[in-house]
Amino acid sequence: MSDFAGKAALVTGTAHGIGSAIAETLAGLGATVYGVDKDTVDVTDATQVAALIERIGPVDILVNNAGGVVGQAHQPIEEVADEDWRAVVDANLTSTFLCTRAVVPGMKAAGGGRIVNISSGAGRSVSLTGIQAYASAKAGQIGFTRQMAHELGRFGITVNCIAPGFVRSNPSTEKQWQSYGDEGQRQLVERIALRRLGTAQDIANGVKFFTSADASWITGQVISIDGGHSIF
Repeated sequence: MSDFAGKAALVTGTAHGIGSAIAETLAGLGATVYGVDKDTVDVTDATQVAALIERIGPVDILVNNAGGVVGQAHQPIEEVADEDWRAVVDANLTSTFLCTRAVVPGMKAAGGGRIVNISSGAGRSVSLTGIQAYASAKAGQIGFTRQMAHELGRFGITVNCIAPGFVRSNPSTEKQWQSYGDEGQRQLVERIALRRLGTAQDIANGVKFFTSADASWITGQVISIDGGHSIF
């Protein structure tokens, strides 16, 4: 029997790209997947998140994938508005906190669970976009992962993190890719050890591992799935 048969999985940010690939992968493995995006549930709103969990019931697997740059571009730090900072931090970090807080009681009652946070290479280094709030929020997800792994391990709940490299997976990353031009694109790929961009499925494969029985004694870890762009 599959590790995932009978498991309920909540995946945020499933409108396209990485979130969609994660949801499809877990469903293909036998999990019952509940995918949400900003058009169905605002995961930065505690009331909406609580209502979602009340509706779907206990969750065995949570993948916090919602986030992104929310349509922003780089500005010098002295020109960043308060609301722009909060929008990016809320989309990436606050959403992770709210969804985790909402599912943990059910996981504790069940005697275990799997949580995977999708951060970014920006959280381990710097943001290619130069958006200060994005790099900060993604680094915050990594710290949150470690803290939650420490707190929740005694309840059989593992908490791990993936830091993807550059993946052309949504309108924002496609716009970013096109902005580099031919030479910038060539240079970016040359900095990747495997000499190719990643795919959404590459990231989904990491989620598949962290949520499987094979990873039952792994928690608090951050893995860069980036083709060797950043080697730690």
